[in-house]
Amino acid sequence: MLSFYIENINKSHTFDLSEQIKAATQETHVRAENTDLMTSFQKGQITRTQYKVLLCSLYEIYTALEEALDRNSSHPAVAPIYFPQELDRTEALERDLEFFLGSQWRSKVIVPAATHRYAQRLREIGKVKPELLVAHAYTRYLGDLSGGQVLGKLAQKAMELEGKDGLAFFSFPGVSSANRFKQLYRSRMNSIELSEEQRREVLQEAVDAFNFNIQVFDDLQKMLSVTSESAEKPKGTSRSTPFPPPSSVQLTVGLCVGLLTVGIGLYNF
Repeated sequence: MLSFYIENINKSHTFDLSEQIKAATQETHVRAENTDLMTSFQKGQITRTQYKVLLCSLYEIYTALEEALDRNSSHPAVAPIYFPQELDRTEALERDLEFFLGSQWRSKVIVPAATHRYAQRLREIGKVKPELLVAHAYTRYLGDLSGGQVLGKLAQKAMELEGKDGLAFFSFPGVSSANRFKQLYRSRMNSIELSEEQRREVLQEAVDAFNFNIQVFDDLQKMLSVTSESAEKPKGTSRSTPFPPPSSVQLTVGLCVGLLTVGIGLYNF
């Protein structure tokens, strides 16, 4: 189905690359929205434990992505969409993790196997096919920009956070207008010259990016389930974890859906 679709849009050349990616990933987009963790968020509930493990996986993913982008910043397919000052999330995630986990946060970061696989894929294509980074950068960064400012304010209120501590991920101080920047980003990406085969591979990579994210959230759900079960054991039988289960925090449905929009790279632009 996907291969048939890609073949036809490549022949017609009637869509920009950004539009082709949105269309090619429509099916996996829907599947991503129906993961167990997405369903949980849509019910309007999240704990700080869930939020912290989400941040850990985002840190692993963005570290790999941004290292690959930095290494290939002069590549003809990467240079047009290389905006480290405006978009980089690694340092912001480091500040958030320090806020939630303390100064020794690096030793407390826990991520599931799917997160490692996703990060490994980013490192791999960064070495052998940098043009495929376009698919990951586009789906992730524009997803972040689509909900960042509003979500930061909702998270601050819902998790009863004082000031902006713990919310750096949502802030893009280098972007004065998210809408204008997204237009610029799409324009730059659509200007990238790709062969028919490269374009086909980028579209497939965008689909794969969603699948990686689906796997990450499925693994996170399993990991959180194990943590929850351990917490319910009688005293003296549970093992310590860097994420002790705190009291549940009720969030608005908008924030819950938005967190996954940011985390999984879902977009509406």
